[in-house]
Formats: sequence, C-alpha cells, structure tokens
Amino acid sequence: MNARRARGLAGAALVAVLALAACRAPPQNPRITTLSFWAMGREGEAVRALIPAFEREHPDIRVHVDILPWKGAHQKLLTAFAGDTTPDLCQLGNTWVAELASLGALVPLDARVRRTQGIDPHDYFPGIWDTNRIDGALYGIPWYVDTRLLFYRKDLLARAGFDHPPATWAQWARQMAAIKRMVGPSGYAILLPLNEFEQLESLGLQSSQPMLRDGGRYGNFQSPGFVRALRFYDRIFREHWAPLVNNTEVPNPWTEFGKGYFAFYFSGPWNLVEFRKRLPADEQDDWATAPLPGPDGPGASLAGGSSLVIFRRSQHADAAWALITYLSRPAVQLRFYRLVGDMPPRRSTWAFPAFADDPKAQAFRVQLERARPVPKVPEWERIATQLAVVGERMAHGELTPEQAARVLDRRSDAILAKRRWVLAHRGAHGGDAP
Repeated sequence: MNARRARGLAGAALVAVLALAACRAPPQNPRITTLSFWAMGREGEAVRALIPAFEREHPDIRVHVDILPWKGAHQKLLTAFAGDTTPDLCQLGNTWVAELASLGALVPLDARVRRTQGIDPHDYFPGIWDTNRIDGALYGIPWYVDTRLLFYRKDLLARAGFDHPPATWAQWARQMAAIKRMVGPSGYAILLPLNEFEQLESLGLQSSQPMLRDGGRYGNFQSPGFVRALRFYDRIFREHWAPLVNNTEVPNPWTEFGKGYFAFYFSGPWNLVEFRKRLPADEQDDWATAPLPGPDGPGASLAGGSSLVIFRRSQHADAAWALITYLSRPAVQLRFYRLVGDMPPRRSTWAFPAFADDPKAQAFRVQLERARPVPKVPEWERIATQLAVVGERMAHGELTPEQAARVLDRRSDAILAKRRWVLAHRGAHGGDAP
C-alpha cells in the first residue's frame, strides 16, 4: 500500500469516527443553564459533594465547580476581572469583598435578600453579615465563618490555682504569670507565633476606636485603645509568657500543647478537629475552649471566613442566587460542616446537636456574637501584614508599644496614599473618578 493511499484510508477512518462521535454526542439543551462556580481549597472539594442534590432540585441548572488554590486565588480573580472572564459566582474571602466591590465587579444583593424568605439577615451573626456590607450595600452572603479564641489546658490552669478561663486581660495576665512560674524555663503560658498577624489584629478589634480613621484614609494605631492592646501584647513577651518563635519553629503545636509546652493557644475553629484527632483519648478531657478575654470584660475577635458573591458579568444571576440560597440552608450548612469542619454563619444552624451538644464548639458560638469585621478597605491585607512585622520587632525589644504604633500609622498612611487620592478626586468630580 503506497503512502498516499494509506493517508487516504486513515483520513476516511477519522471522518467515520468523528461522524459516529457526533451521532452519539448528547444534544445541547438550550433550556439548561450551566453555572461557573469558583471555590478555594478544601471548600471547593467539599462543595462538589453538595451540588448533585441542588441539581436534582433544579433540573434546568448544572454547576461546574473550579477549585482554585488559596495561594493564587486573589491574583486569578483580579486577572479574570481585568479580562472579563469572571465566573458566575465565587467563594470570596471576607477581606476581599471590599476590593472586588470597589472595582464594581460584584452584584449588590439587598433586593434579592428582601425577596428571599430563606435568607434572614437577623439569623446571621451580625459581625459576619457586616463584613459583606460596603458603603451601605450588601455584596455577599456569609458561607462559613472563622474567628479566633482560646484553646487552653484545663488541667494546667487548675494546677496553677484557677478553676475557670480568664474574662479580662487582668485575669489573663495573672493566669499566664502563675503558669509560667509553675512550668519554669522549660515551658510557657501561651503560644503566639510572631509571623501571624491575627492575634494582634484580634486584640486591636477589642478597642472601641477603629484601627483606621477618616473613612479608611489614615491609620489610627496611635489611638489609646490600640496602644493599650500593643502594651498587653508586648508584656506577654517581656514577661517571657510566650516564646519568641514563628509558627515554622513549632511545626506540631498540637503535640506541644499536649506535652504542656504552653497552656493557652490563640487559634481558630479548624483546630477543634486537629486536637481531637492528634491528642490521645486520655487527654481529650484536659483541654477546652473559651471566648477571648477583653480589656475590661469579654472580648471581641475577628469576623473571618468566606462569603458567596455573584459577578456583574454573569448572564445567570438568578441561577447563581438559587445556588447561594441552597448552600445557605441550615441543613446544607450542617452537611458542609461535616464534610470540611467550617463553622456555619447562621444561628439556626447552631441549634443542631452537632453544635449544641459540643461545649468546645459552643465557645465559638459565643465568640461569634462578638465578632467584628476588620477595616473594609482593599488595602487592609497589606496593612495587616505590617501588624506581624512591627509586632515582631516590638516583641524582640526593638520598639516600644508607642513607637510601634507610630510605625504602624506611618506605614499604613503610605499604603493608603492612593486611596486618599482616589477619594479626593472622586469627591472633586462628583463621584465620576475611578
């Protein structure tokens, strides 16, 4: 067989295969809406398990879930916005909502909430709901929540002479001092990794004065409330109640907690699963959780987590809203919790026995009532990074709390310079400036 004939037969075979495939391909149904849903990390994997039940309820909707790694998700979202390739809906970290809303990328949701019986704003923890309200408009529906509180060793606290966790900073200081005296140079009272900003951020949220002033134009870290937080944070290291380490230097905090290397751990809800999994059964009664103490009483903490948003370019906003409404049902949130361990944002979901009968989870329920949003400006994540940088210098004795506050204000003002320029020109041009 010559080469030309061989190519001809191969071509005919290919045509036949393609024709057969075309005959077998399912016909396109114009009545089916396909939603593009971007989700991050473990949540993206878990939500795929929830989609089939939604599609059974909505046979005219199909959902395609793309899972993004958290590390690159922020840049991918900005690139998609610039290229007009955003999905229909997306999981969005609460600190990213302000940025995407300021770009005009998101659909306001107030009118939809008013028309939807299944989503009651009063059923959500107020601080979590407020993270999605930017300049008076609602741009996201909380999907799961994250906040920080105290994990503590009940047995060590009892040995130090205390039968309850602290409710104020003064009580907390007395307990940490007593634990440090008890454990001596071989241990500490608390672990506060120096490369994490969330701890100092949470202490700052306990002040009645905001961390930014003048509509988010300038830093407000020299306010008396935040300086008080800096002084308390500084004292923890000055008194050697906490080791001067980063989280990479304590790669297994669960084991060290179990060994008694520290008695307090300032962390979030994912560690409920980790401590239960990593500590032996005979140590499970040795630890508990407690809401954060505040300067003069029970304290606030950050309102973190993720929300669900709809992008303006979506041609299927109604279908996207149907999916958001479904994922917001208390029973579905309970299933999501069982899949991934994320805390639900609705009070009614916390009535299920999985939460109501779990004292260690109930401490988060109490803390969430006092959760507060961080400043709602696109630049906040860059400013929050400076909290860790400056806080570490202070912990090493390079800065006093007052000096640290001045440095934070100076660096924040530099980060916010473009924001001030945009807001000034927007006012000058009647709101037409970008």
